[in-house]
Amino acid sequence: MRDKEPQPERSTGSTGSTGGTRGTGGDVTGTGFARRDVLRILAAAPLAVFTIACEDVDRAAQHASDSLAQAAKDGVPYTPQFYTAEEFALARVLADLVIPADERSGSASDAGVPEFLDFLMTAYPDMQEPMRTGLAWMNTASQSRFQKAFVDCAPEEQARLLDEIAYPKRAAASVKDGVTFFSRFRDLTASGFWSSRIGVKDLQYMGNVPQTAWNGCPPDALAKLGVSYT
Repeated sequence: MRDKEPQPERSTGSTGSTGGTRGTGGDVTGTGFARRDVLRILAAAPLAVFTIACEDVDRAAQHASDSLAQAAKDGVPYTPQFYTAEEFALARVLADLVIPADERSGSASDAGVPEFLDFLMTAYPDMQEPMRTGLAWMNTASQSRFQKAFVDCAPEEQARLLDEIAYPKRAAASVKDGVTFFSRFRDLTASGFWSSRIGVKDLQYMGNVPQTAWNGCPPDALAKLGVSYT
């Protein structure tokens, strides 16, 4: 996943490259920053640009879940309401680069994030132009660097372009528009992932689950809070 700023002294995963590897759960940014570390950061971060009503997040998540189930049942791919076919393919690739699959859970597209985003674009028309313009920027930048669309690039080429825009504080002024777009897209992807069934399970949230026994708060948590049962 692409975090907003690289962090030092993080152990790398098994890939050791900027391209990352889906399904390893290791260093998927090329900066020594593991997917799980980034998930914890983004889980606590609010959406930076757009204000989305909680009920619309719920509606978008339900739309994504229903769409995935219907596509599986019918054997027919989801038809986006906002995105063109080319834009939807690019949004899917980008979402999976933000949150790839690992040993514990599926990727952003497995969780229905592209369908989630498609719903939000129809519910919030003010998001449409930034999204469409941003996707166009990605392809223009890719054509300039690699003479092909972003989805047609090799993983290492995709990683090279994302490295230019994933870290706002060190990005060049010439890619400012790409930085702005990717920051928004990353936040929306995180929102979609953690409102999905896969995302909730990924967080290991235990609410609303019957427990056969309760042994109290774990000792390490009590120590951190500076309290005890005595």
